[in-house]
Amino acid sequence: MADRPIKVLIAKPGLDGHDRGAKVLARGLRDEGFEVIYTGLRQTPEMVVSAALQEDVDVVGLSILSGAHMTLLPRIVAGLRTQGLDDVLVTAGGIIPDADVAALQEAGINRIFGPGTTIGQVAEYIRSNVRKADGE
Repeated sequence: MADRPIKVLIAKPGLDGHDRGAKVLARGLRDEGFEVIYTGLRQTPEMVVSAALQEDVDVVGLSILSGAHMTLLPRIVAGLRTQGLDDVLVTAGGIIPDADVAALQEAGINRIFGPGTTIGQVAEYIRSNVRKADGE
């Protein structure tokens, strides 16, 4: 399965009801050649972890605009690790203050993309940093 596309889960944790950016990213990454699963709105951390496990994803991309990032994102990373998904690349995007970035990275978020990031930049980061199960 060395030729399989990188599989990305795009999730909207919490009560945030704005998903335009997540949908644009999902479509853009699909157009870049990734296999993309979009969970939809209002996902609990447990729902995101379950979807990542069931779909056997390489990347979990979390989109959050609600301000609950310091609570929800570390819970998702912890859940992924508890399920043995240590090799899954975890990224986040949305409205996340610069002051919170270091703590989120310490909690296991590999990269945070702010407003103005292009689809190409996200795609390049994923291609350069995903750890494929087949050892590539």
